[in-house]
Amino acid sequence: MTPRASSLFVKMTAVSLVLLLLLVAVMAAGLAMGSSGTRLDSIWTSLFANGTGHAMEDAIIWRIRFPRVLLAALVGAALSLGGLVFQALLKNPLAEPYILGISGGAAIGAIIGIILGLSRIPGVSLTAFAGSLVTLVLIIFISSGRAVVVKDALLLSGVMVNAFCTAVIMFLLSITQDNRLHNIIFWLMGDLSASQIQHVGMLAVILLPCFIAIFIYSNRMNLLLLGSDMATSMGVPVRRVTLVLLVITSLMISVTVSQCGLIGFVGLVIPHLLRLLCGPDHRILVPGCVLGGGAYMVVCDLLARVLPPQGEMPGGVITAMIGAPLFIFLLRRSKG
Repeated sequence: MTPRASSLFVKMTAVSLVLLLLLVAVMAAGLAMGSSGTRLDSIWTSLFANGTGHAMEDAIIWRIRFPRVLLAALVGAALSLGGLVFQALLKNPLAEPYILGISGGAAIGAIIGIILGLSRIPGVSLTAFAGSLVTLVLIIFISSGRAVVVKDALLLSGVMVNAFCTAVIMFLLSITQDNRLHNIIFWLMGDLSASQIQHVGMLAVILLPCFIAIFIYSNRMNLLLLGSDMATSMGVPVRRVTLVLLVITSLMISVTVSQCGLIGFVGLVIPHLLRLLCGPDHRILVPGCVLGGGAYMVVCDLLARVLPPQGEMPGGVITAMIGAPLFIFLLRRSKG
């Protein structure tokens, strides 16, 4: 192993270990905190009491909170990694599934699946995947003109498509007259409360191979940032790599949206923060986004559960309150 490769391995291991410890810590907090006031020592007792713990606390921790914490970690990892991939492929630090309208397209597909009475997985996931792909193709087609700078074209196209997706979603809601209407509205705001361990397990089966595949392509993503011509001269099949990464990322976003609705700005906050702390190498950023995005979403979901004096708010509200000001800041800085 060369000194440069050894240094990269050490840095990647150190960053991943720190973020893994952070993820474990916030997941423990997510299991311990809630409306019932369960403490950290209750988790320890539930794990090692050999059946002598309190049955009610065990049920709250492992049947209600544990699936939700796992779902939040997977959702945060997928959204964060999706933002990283879009930013690398589109060469735009403001690219993010929610801002570009990819999440909105997936939401349209998911709502159509719900109205048609399809099951959450795989029926709704398939319709959400189709919606995200259609939206992605539409954005690339609109932004391919030369009237404006490419960076601005992508951003403006995403904003326009996102607005159109919102209008379609409102139309679909207006023609839904039964008791599913309230559930769809709450789900659209980023709802993690309906998590079940079976759905979380199926989501993990889909997402984990996607994480691994993107990590395999991480060095090629570094080369793509140098430009298509330079990447081609270095042996990167640009069209194939771009297509594979776009399809994988759209799949991740669609299955995530089908489970928890629209959660925005995670793919903007975490990649930007990690670039500031760890540099631009995607071989470090990819595992960092998986672990850091998971930890961030667990924290946001925890705040959504404990901040309201009664009930809870959707997790997407917390991510938007943090991410929207950051987006405005990055937009102003890029214009400067």
